[in-house]
Amino acid sequence: MTLYAHITGWGMSAPEKVLTNDDLAQMVDTNDEWIRDRTGIERRHIAAPEESSASLGAEAAIRALKVANLHPRDVDLIICSTSSPQHIFPATASVIQDRIGAINAGAFDLLAACTGFIFAMNMATQAIRGGAIRNAIVIGAETLSRLVDWNDRTTCILFGDGAGAFVLQGSDEPGGVISSVMRSDGSGGDLLCLPAGGSAMPATPQTIADGLHYIQMNGREVFRFATRVMANASREVVDRAGLQLEDIDLIIPHQANLRIIDAAARGLKLPMEKFIVNLQEYGNTSTASIPIATVEAAEAGRLRRDDKIVFVGFGGGLTWGAVTVIWTGPFPSAKPINFQQQRRLARIRSWLRRLVRFLEGLIWGRRG
Repeated sequence: MTLYAHITGWGMSAPEKVLTNDDLAQMVDTNDEWIRDRTGIERRHIAAPEESSASLGAEAAIRALKVANLHPRDVDLIICSTSSPQHIFPATASVIQDRIGAINAGAFDLLAACTGFIFAMNMATQAIRGGAIRNAIVIGAETLSRLVDWNDRTTCILFGDGAGAFVLQGSDEPGGVISSVMRSDGSGGDLLCLPAGGSAMPATPQTIADGLHYIQMNGREVFRFATRVMANASREVVDRAGLQLEDIDLIIPHQANLRIIDAAARGLKLPMEKFIVNLQEYGNTSTASIPIATVEAAEAGRLRRDDKIVFVGFGGGLTWGAVTVIWTGPFPSAKPINFQQQRRLARIRSWLRRLVRFLEGLIWGRRG
């Protein structure tokens, strides 16, 4: 039996703290008009000290599970796409798995910069279509404010924090994710990167003094790359779905820059009304931007059953990709799940497992 991967749940989480363009003008040499004219961004959300990619991602995942009315124990796989993970390891996805009580799920992180959510959707879709799993959560979670040099006006005006999540479920009903494109060009990796902190350039006092742990970007080259690949990927993924561009009801692009989205619309000869745009509120939340925009579109009533939608993104790597989806929404389900109770149980279960490991350590330590 062929299974199709349907998007049955969606959720998002954004920090309460908002940083406006006027706020930034007090920090660096810029102003509201300059930022809005060049990017379309008006404000962005910034994580509080106690917030992280894992905490935002867990909240988005729980909200997506609520929409799908899917119990956390029925989740088979969690993929967290992030460029600002909680740690290099363990995976942020594993931290989220523990927090939400998805006791039967495998979990791993995926790094493809701003295109990561597209890649993660495709990975989960292939696992469902291949019959290996039935239910997956795909998360895009970022706290890029921790990786930004707040003295660099070319990058600090762009990025914000947030998380978004989809629940993907298998069904023999045709629909859901019907085509995908994933592309990469590592020759342009230096155009958008975080130079230090990896095995090639471990943290030293000198790398910190040189600001190599902050996002570095060649804005002009990234802009040219993005305006080309957004339109190309959209055309290719629609063609792979056996559709025409005129058949597409909505395009939900990566929310990086309004000029890039506008250029993609012109390249595709489609009206801007077909594009979901919310970057004015959140800035560039990298891999979280597509699911956040989707949640807001769903809540505004812009997504209807059987709508044909293209998700398209680009990012560092260089990477780009797209998926075509036939929107179905939640599957019919039994009585609602008490997610507040499930979160309490998840915390208790996590504490008990830590206690068991502690006791095992005492016992085995004595035996040794």
